[in-house]
Amino acid sequence: MRKQAEALVEEYVKKDSLKRHLFAVEAAMGFYACKFAEDEEYWRITGLLHDFDYERFPDQHPLKGMEILRDKGFPDEMIEAIGGHADYTGIPRMTLLAKTLYAVDELSGFVMAVAYVRPSRLLGDVPVKSVRKKLKDKAFARQVNRDEIRRGAEELGVELGEHIQNVIDALKTDPVRLGFGG
Repeated sequence: MRKQAEALVEEYVKKDSLKRHLFAVEAAMGFYACKFAEDEEYWRITGLLHDFDYERFPDQHPLKGMEILRDKGFPDEMIEAIGGHADYTGIPRMTLLAKTLYAVDELSGFVMAVAYVRPSRLLGDVPVKSVRKKLKDKAFARQVNRDEIRRGAEELGVELGEHIQNVIDALKTDPVRLGFGG
C-alpha cells in the first residue's frame, strides 16, 4: 500500500508546498499512531494521501480523491477518514483515525508557518507558547482555520497545548522533507 500511495502522490502532486504539507500530516499521523498504539504505517499513509487530489481537483476535493482511492482498492476506513477531514463533505468523523487526521491537518501547516518566521527557522525551536500567540493573530497565516484547530483537539480529546506540542514533536522528526534543512 505504501508504494501505491507514494505513486499517487508522485502522479497528482507537483507543488513542493503541497508535498511538504502531506509529509507533515503524515509525520503527525505517525506520531499519534504510536501514541494510541495503532498501525503506524497505515496511519502515515492516510496522512500522506489526505490531500493528494487537491491540486488537480480543488473544487471536488476530497470527494474525487475518495473515488480514486476506492477504485484502487484502498481500505474504506482510510477513505472515510480522508473524506471526513473536510467539514463541508458532511462525512462524520467516527473513528480515531478520522478524528486524528482532522486534528492534525490544519495544525501541522500552522506549526510549519510559525517555524518559518522564527529567526532559527527550526521546528525544534518552536515553543507551544509561540503557536498559541500566533493563533490569536488573525493576520498570521490567515488561511488557516483556527476553529478547526480547536475543534480537532476537542474531538481528539487532547488539551490544545498538549496537541500543539505533539505536532511539533512529530514534525521535528522529519525536517528535511518538510523544507527545514538538516
